Amino acid sequence: MQTLIFRTVAPYLTSLMVLFSVFVLLRGHNEPGGGFIGGLIAASAFAIYAIACGVEPVRRALYFHPLAISGSGLMISALSGLISLFFGVPFLTGQWTVIHVLGVPVDISTVLFFDIGVYLVVVGSITSIALGLEEREHD
Repeated sequence: MQTLIFRTVAPYLTSLMVLFSVFVLLRGHNEPGGGFIGGLIAASAFAIYAIACGVEPVRRALYFHPLAISGSGLMISALSGLISLFFGVPFLTGQWTVIHVLGVPVDISTVLFFDIGVYLVVVGSITSIALGLEEREHD
């Protein structure tokens, strides 16, 4: 689709959708949302951008190959599960701690890192599929 309005609006829509996907990711453990839904929203944003502007601008915007993003997410998720083994509890048992950032206490958990890993796996794999389909359509 090469309409002027769609090509003009797509970058702004993509930015808003990625920002919303991060919001959904971060609120996901206590409320509806999480890494999977946030990743689907972000992958949909990149697919819209690819339809409007082409595959190459999306690849430049991502900076890393989508499968590398997916692989790093899988590694983050696995490592967040391994941390619990050091405390003598079963694999993927959540561990919490508090860190102080500029004097403000911030709760950090392995559950958050697991969700971030799932987010990256979904973004990388679904974006890779969408870009492959978009490239095939234009060949």
